Amino acid sequence: MGSVLSADVVARYYRLKGEDVLMVSGSDEHGTPIEVEAIKRGVSPKELTDKNHAKVVELFNRWGISFDNYTRTENPIHKEFVRAHLMKIYNNGYIFTQETEMLYCERCGRFLPDRFVEGKCPHCGHLPARGDQCDACGRLLEPTTLVDPYCAICKSKPVVKTTKHWYFDLPKFSEKLVIFLRENKQLSANAKNFSLNLIKEGLKPRAVTRDISWGIPAPFPESEGKTIYVWVEALLGYVSATIEYFINRGNPEGWKEYWFNKDAKTFYFIGKDNIPFHTIILPALLMASHEGYNLPWNVSTTEFLQFKGEKASKSQRIGIWIDEALELFPADYWRYFLIATRPETKDSNFTWELFTEKINSDLNDTFGNFIHRTLTFINNQFSSEIPEPSTMDSSDRRILEELNRYVDEVARHYENCRLQYAASSIMDVARLGNQYLNERKPWNQIKKDRAKAAVTIYVAVQLVKALAVISAPVMPFTAEEIWKMLNLPGSIQSWDEALRPLQNGHRIAKAQPLFKKIDADAKKLEAMLENVRQNLAQSS
Repeated sequence: MGSVLSADVVARYYRLKGEDVLMVSGSDEHGTPIEVEAIKRGVSPKELTDKNHAKVVELFNRWGISFDNYTRTENPIHKEFVRAHLMKIYNNGYIFTQETEMLYCERCGRFLPDRFVEGKCPHCGHLPARGDQCDACGRLLEPTTLVDPYCAICKSKPVVKTTKHWYFDLPKFSEKLVIFLRENKQLSANAKNFSLNLIKEGLKPRAVTRDISWGIPAPFPESEGKTIYVWVEALLGYVSATIEYFINRGNPEGWKEYWFNKDAKTFYFIGKDNIPFHTIILPALLMASHEGYNLPWNVSTTEFLQFKGEKASKSQRIGIWIDEALELFPADYWRYFLIATRPETKDSNFTWELFTEKINSDLNDTFGNFIHRTLTFINNQFSSEIPEPSTMDSSDRRILEELNRYVDEVARHYENCRLQYAASSIMDVARLGNQYLNERKPWNQIKKDRAKAAVTIYVAVQLVKALAVISAPVMPFTAEEIWKMLNLPGSIQSWDEALRPLQNGHRIAKAQPLFKKIDADAKKLEAMLENVRQNLAQSS
């Protein structure tokens, strides 16, 4: 919701506006979370990531996520770029070595970086906090700062040992980062203030290497046996994914237009717990190369989406997984719900009651109902042809003027990343249409004055076309269904089509219902979810 889906909605919008958009991401395969999980399952990290990357690619396709390049950090292009970029930073004098004390598990015989160690957060007291970050307060942590630490694998108490690591001299960029943050007009207030406060408290050098076997081998002199810290190399994956995209298309220099051309903008979508990585560490890594990279133009953050009162969490396995969701309801049901309840200013909470309200009331009774009413009326009363409007009165013209205003409003919300507001405004257009039909009563008009009924339906069908276009970023599958029912060529390609009127005489296809009401009984829905989980577990 916070990263992938939000990014897809905004990318789809800007493509409709005619912008040159490249949407990239990838499976974050390295580092301690993967190795810890692989150890628990008794498989190799490579085996685990190969299997799950393929699953993720398939699921993103089924959800309609329009990546231009969804790659993986095991890709050779990514590995080569990361090593080369870090050597530039090293040669520029921003990476140094230091003997440091690290936690070591004598039972497992390994050092405990990041997710290999858990304990109590030294700042807020949350338990468990991980060795790299606290989920509760969002602070970046070091394993040795945890209170009462324990090994995440065997739960035993670690000892302290000395080891050598390579560090990125992050404090040297404090002043430049403050300037970057203060001059960034797009960045949300919460992301900007949170980041400035972290800098004010004093940045510390960040480890670039780790004592784990799974990851990209460190490129520095005498660094054999070390791998790159995942939050360093994964952040650089935004660049390497762009490079890979253009290499695969025979244009190996094309990536530079996105990362060095000052007319280009880079836009990131994350949850609020990942703010410092994208507003502090990534910009500093780009600055440190001295190559003039475009820094983040905007970092759109969301608050937490809770699941029935608890924080949704991959690591804690709290929530509904995206494969489970699609076994329950079509992708657009979920896409709309997640955008319509997107936690933009405060945490939101998933409940089955809220989900069924949004689907039944918004999608079925409001959005789908208006479109079906309008198109079936044309099918039944005008032989599927859009009627020719006679003279419109002021109320007819007002509806079209309101439509113009709403289309502009939805566009502004997309551009400002107020996606929840965009979803609300889309529903407002459907409500406007339903209200218009209820006031004009074309089913009565057709009996007394066919010309007036023709005007009403002509105006209403313009709203239907506009709804197809403006809802396409949020509900792409549904939008294309509407487009086909309107019997329009190809697929939705331009935002301008929202206000380009359908001409009288145009023949539409037969209307079909877009949505179905779902059972509002939370206990039944919970039972359905549990049944899906059991079936998926058996099939895997």
